Amino acid sequence: MALATSAVLGTSVLSGVGALRTSDAAAAPATVTSRAPVAAYWLVASDGGIFSFGGAPFYGSTGGLKLNKPIVGMARGPGGAGYWLDASDGGIFAFGDATFHGSMGGTHLNQPVVGMAATPDGQGYWLVARDGGVFAFGDAAFYGSMGGIHLNKPVVGMAATPDGKGYWLVASDGGIFAFGDAAFHGSTGSLHLNEPVVAMAAMPDGQGYWLVAADGGIFAFGDAGFHGSLGGVPQIHPVVAITSTPDGGGYWFTNTNGAVTSFGDAVYWGSAPQVLNQPVVGMAETAGTGNFTGSAYLSGSFGYDVSNYQCSDQPSQPHAFELVEAVGASFGTTNPCLAAEAAQAGAGLNLYAFLTFTTAPSSRDPACAATASPTACNAGFDAAVQAYEQAAAAGINTAVPWWLDVEGATTFWSTDTAANASLVQGAIDGLRSEGLNSVGIYASPGVWNSIVGDYQPAVPYWAASWQFDPGITCANVRSLFPQARLPTGPVQIVQYSSPDYPFALGGMSTLFDDDYAC
Repeated sequence: MALATSAVLGTSVLSGVGALRTSDAAAAPATVTSRAPVAAYWLVASDGGIFSFGGAPFYGSTGGLKLNKPIVGMARGPGGAGYWLDASDGGIFAFGDATFHGSMGGTHLNQPVVGMAATPDGQGYWLVARDGGVFAFGDAAFYGSMGGIHLNKPVVGMAATPDGKGYWLVASDGGIFAFGDAAFHGSTGSLHLNEPVVAMAAMPDGQGYWLVAADGGIFAFGDAGFHGSLGGVPQIHPVVAITSTPDGGGYWFTNTNGAVTSFGDAVYWGSAPQVLNQPVVGMAETAGTGNFTGSAYLSGSFGYDVSNYQCSDQPSQPHAFELVEAVGASFGTTNPCLAAEAAQAGAGLNLYAFLTFTTAPSSRDPACAATASPTACNAGFDAAVQAYEQAAAAGINTAVPWWLDVEGATTFWSTDTAANASLVQGAIDGLRSEGLNSVGIYASPGVWNSIVGDYQPAVPYWAASWQFDPGITCANVRSLFPQARLPTGPVQIVQYSSPDYPFALGGMSTLFDDDYAC
């Protein structure tokens, strides 16, 4: 990491020198390994634009077409080698091996279509309308509907049973309507909800399901396990869709801005770009390669990270991206050359906030109450929000990837690793509350666990590991540091050092920090 100033201690410190460690040098020789298929996902926007993550294949989209009505959802094709998109007028758009079996496009509907589900063999699908009317195509059999029946709240989605011989409909109050061999396992229809239910996903065995609300609250029924939620975490973009992993051990959901959150065994592979042409409306799980493709800059490109210590000595070499310090400590002062460094970064701008331990009695994050140290979580939330606001006040573009710098175990952190983890989680919540899609962690793999214990947030990871070729580190950092329990999101950037940009600070010779995009 670039040099940072500690406002808490009132001293200047070398941030990132921990990258030169005995534990790094002792790691096993680097080898590039191939990846088996993984559970990945697609997002779809209301214009039919498709975003693929985790190496999920792209089969086409309607992003460049004029649509009569907006897309409202999607379903995975047979074997994950294609997908259908459904529009609010019942129009169907099929891509890959997803076959067109008919649609309601051009037919007058009493209420707009709000969702769809496919049969297991991909030879049919159902559409559901806001009034609970169901339309079946191909080998999808009609088992009943709520069309013509008074509903307390409109239907918002559906899910099919594993054998395709039944389906559930869910209403915005969490009411569940089961048809065919779909068993009723419970609902929130009689409960007061903070926000309406927006979607559902079924367990692979058909013996349970999840409902997700607009605030990211999760309701699990039957054998569907609760793996976590965003309920209580402040949000500015509502959640709109959910999909589960193939074994039912986790789930992802996304909001209208395409920010993806993962829980359980659902691996976070990335989120949509921060600025979208149209809102995201749906998502689906599929098999992918495990490659990370969600960066704003090309894999293999180079950059730098800079702070207040590079105010008068910016890198002159061409570079694709630049990671700029916003603040040098929790509740610290703004980097005095933030605006100038951000301008030099241009379209490759990333921002980071250097975290230090402190506490606060309260924050806007009710979810802090459930952490090991609510006061530390409160401080993390407020510090991250303040860093964001200070960057915005500097007049720079804050709608970029953000990173939380977590390092300096003995200097900046408590001896209570659970409290440190609570502060970091609060900081993640704080930046997400500002509507940011990409919030990641910068840390050295040899130091991270000494600060936060076994805490593993599902966020992008910027790895500080100066001992290896950065391209090899990108693919192998977890095997190179097998004892480390690192953030579980994709390794997006590796920080390394080359002797091409030396400078001196306080009579001590050091090197400029280089970065490599994975």
